[in-house]
Amino acid sequence: MKSLPALSRIRPPAGACQPRRTGLVPLLAATALAGSVSLFCPVLSARADDAPADAASAGATPAPNSGSATSGAPVALPQPDPARIFAALAWPDAPDAYRSGSGLRGPAAWQNRADYDIKVTIDPANKTVTGNEVITYTNNSPDDLAVLWLQLDQNIYREGSRADFSSPERHTHHTDGMVVESVSVGEDGKTAPIVPVISDTRMQAVLPQPLQKGGRLRLHVVWHYTIPGPWGGRTAVTPSRNGDIYEIAQFYPRMNVYDDIRGWDTAPYLGQEFYLDYGDIDYSVTVPANFIVAGSGALLNPAEVLTREQQDRLAQAAKSDQRVMIRTQAEVEAATAPPAAAAPAPAPVPESRDAKTAKPAEPARTDSADARPAAPATKTWHFRMNNTRDVAFMASAAFLWDAAKLDLPPVSPAPDKPAGPRLAMSVYPVEGIGSHAWDRSTSYVKHAIEYFSEKWYPYPWPNAINAAGHGAGMEYPGIVFDGMDDRDAELFWITTHELGHGWFPMIVGSNERRNAFMDEGFNTFIDVYASDHFSQGEFAPKRDAEYAPDTGKPADDIIKVLKDPAAPVLMAPVETVPEKYRHPVTYFKAAYGLTLLREQILGPERFDRAFRRYIATWAFHHPTPSDFFRLMNSEAGEDLSWFWRGWYFNNWAPDYAVGGVSYVDRDPAKGALIRVVSKGWLPLPVVLQVTWMDGSSARITIPTETWLLRNEITLQIAGTQAIRTAILDPDRVIPDIDRSNNSFSEVPTAVVSSPPAQ
Repeated sequence: MKSLPALSRIRPPAGACQPRRTGLVPLLAATALAGSVSLFCPVLSARADDAPADAASAGATPAPNSGSATSGAPVALPQPDPARIFAALAWPDAPDAYRSGSGLRGPAAWQNRADYDIKVTIDPANKTVTGNEVITYTNNSPDDLAVLWLQLDQNIYREGSRADFSSPERHTHHTDGMVVESVSVGEDGKTAPIVPVISDTRMQAVLPQPLQKGGRLRLHVVWHYTIPGPWGGRTAVTPSRNGDIYEIAQFYPRMNVYDDIRGWDTAPYLGQEFYLDYGDIDYSVTVPANFIVAGSGALLNPAEVLTREQQDRLAQAAKSDQRVMIRTQAEVEAATAPPAAAAPAPAPVPESRDAKTAKPAEPARTDSADARPAAPATKTWHFRMNNTRDVAFMASAAFLWDAAKLDLPPVSPAPDKPAGPRLAMSVYPVEGIGSHAWDRSTSYVKHAIEYFSEKWYPYPWPNAINAAGHGAGMEYPGIVFDGMDDRDAELFWITTHELGHGWFPMIVGSNERRNAFMDEGFNTFIDVYASDHFSQGEFAPKRDAEYAPDTGKPADDIIKVLKDPAAPVLMAPVETVPEKYRHPVTYFKAAYGLTLLREQILGPERFDRAFRRYIATWAFHHPTPSDFFRLMNSEAGEDLSWFWRGWYFNNWAPDYAVGGVSYVDRDPAKGALIRVVSKGWLPLPVVLQVTWMDGSSARITIPTETWLLRNEITLQIAGTQAIRTAILDPDRVIPDIDRSNNSFSEVPTAVVSSPPAQ
């Protein structure tokens, strides 16, 4: 189809003030339409009454209800008010020396740092983790710090925790939480004890002396806790056919973030996610000797915990695009088989009469296996991950393990280690075996990491692991926790989504505990294109609980959210979003908002460049929504305040209608007049497709700026024949909440006088 020409002429409505001469000078543009020349002339209707911007200027405008949540039918809306829709937007956070008005980091930007040295042991008999850590904390802020705050997220499982009351349905089982045995500050041998103050999931450490700006200290903590069962969600002990699977996360006291927005950000852990500073994390995990540990970062001591054959297989995997089994099913079964019953003791030999004079008996011969020293009861796996905000791991004797190379440049796993190849890996119990199941997991891991690296920002860490447990669907740097029973598209989508979190929030470190749409929504957005890209669209379009769950068509599936007056807005505090809206709003609506920006407002070229700049600017830092909004405005070259206000601060939607078709002097040869009405509060660009009686057709995009002063416009379309249909949004790519009036297919008899000759 051809495009209709651009703006050609503006004619004021009847009764409006006319220009001093005979009319406005026409700006004509033409294009060939099925053998004829067509002129497009917008004729503007009366503008909407001006209204003060009131709360709109602050972003959170009292939103008009878009419809009924129960009936799904549209309800009467107030007439859109352009003065409110296009009013200046006051950002939640004002620009300053730390965060610029361009959305970039300011000239005085700073960020504190937390490095960890952690040692933990798993006791399978008691299902406990015991640990000790040394945190090296660097104060890069302009302030002296009298106290430190740490996160004890295991305390969410304590009876009487705040989460018990905020979401009691999630907390029917309990543990004692994280039991802190000791806290001290100082160098080894010169430490001073601290009596911590524990408040729910937070721990305050009052320092003997304030940590001065630019200063550094070492905090020592010793703790233990009982691991929850599968009801624990993000961290759990999960039974499998060949033994328990330990899904270990939030397992060590972690520093709260001290930033330029709030100082110490100590929002309690009520069940949503995390906000953490960056640093290097060195950690060791001691487990029974038959366990495999899959953890964030790089394994530094493979010779101490793997067989020679397993080490050789890893080296082979580093050169292979196809998965290589590192630990096979046979090895799992051998490692988890019950010990063989001991042979009965031989009958005693009667003592010889000549025993006193007989030669001593020859010592019994033993084979080489019997001569070996006893196998150690435990092994310690040593990992390191640089420039990360967190680590997590899974451990089990039940794990199969496979791996393939990542086509990415080698990286060094530690300061004293040479750069080495990087691997995509999967660990899973025998329940996950199958060509529709975890046999394909590593190919999904490999695709996600390589695709996101090429499309958005290079993956910075040594390895990426998909680990199978009870199905938490949870992300951590370098490793994700998924379900052993996941299959086919479900396994592809959940693997891609959780690994996509490597970019949001693991690389771009937004505050999940306050602004979940900045990780869940942004990640879901990049997942959509990953689904299209993988294996020629084998699992496209993305259609799951996170995105377009009903039909796979987001413009249609989002309508019920936009019509629901109870649906929260994207900028609502995370913990105030009911569970029923978490996926529809925080994931789907947030992701689809970026899709609209990319495909309907900015176009891929401008959007992709701006979005990449956002990622690169805020990689390993802490952006706020204001930073994102400002940067996209600046880099894309558009004032998108109307869109941020409508989609993020409100649940506004577009609603366009074809108001009628007529002809100049009743003569199709003199051109048609098509009236378009904007009834919605989100004036997205919209395509009008005109089809003539002979089947020829053309399109024009009506831009957002059309509605700056008015809610109606009449478009003059030049042609030589009658119009068969005029359709708004013919491809159904915008979320128009009432499509019943989007098209016109009758030829009316209204007469419109010709404009004065120019």
